[in-house]
Amino acid sequence: MTETPLLSVHNVSNVYTDRRTGFFGRIEEKRVLNNVNMEIRHGEIFGLTGKSGCGKTTLTRCILGLINYEGEILIEDKKIDEIKLKWHEKRKQRADLQIIFQDPGASLNPLKNIGYLMEEPLHIHKIGNVNERKQKAQEMLLRVGLDPSYGTRRAHELSGGQKQRICIGRALILKPRLLIADEAVSSLDVSQGAQILNLFTELHRDLKLSILFISHNKDAAEYLCDKIAVMEKGCIKEII
Repeated sequence: MTETPLLSVHNVSNVYTDRRTGFFGRIEEKRVLNNVNMEIRHGEIFGLTGKSGCGKTTLTRCILGLINYEGEILIEDKKIDEIKLKWHEKRKQRADLQIIFQDPGASLNPLKNIGYLMEEPLHIHKIGNVNERKQKAQEMLLRVGLDPSYGTRRAHELSGGQKQRICIGRALILKPRLLIADEAVSSLDVSQGAQILNLFTELHRDLKLSILFISHNKDAAEYLCDKIAVMEKGCIKEII
């Protein structure tokens, strides 16, 4: 019996609208995604690559249920757009699908220390008590290669690579079924980027983690991923 894919994207399209000639002008439509199809298996690192503006981030927003689209996106056998109608399932979906953004500095509140930021997802999802959340945060810091003492620091005291490790830990602390890394190494220098790629490899091996790795850097995708989809002008041209 064929295993049900963790994530299935079927004929997904998206159109942006724009008024080119002022408020009362004609509305123009721009098709950003055009009948995109792909599947991510359990425990797979799936790469999505292509030039800037090809539709990678728009597809990510569709998968996360943040924007409207045509077509069908399923987490196993449940449609994303149906989940959005049910609050208890929507909360679980948000825990199951976690994202890491390109700019780690912009993802972290500069007014809060790292310990608070690590515990925040657990607090939002009402997981554990105060002591349990603190313990989970310290364990996650170790998991992403940082000492628990980093919990007392703030984002401005960390390097770009350390900030990205914090963002990865914040995403993993809810034990997601799919981790989405959207240009997670493009803002880092070569050394820091290589360390983060190796961290993804370790997490995939140790946690059997499923990852959607989005990058315009095809070399990074080839190094990390089991399978790569190449996007161009809103379409997937090939899967290698």
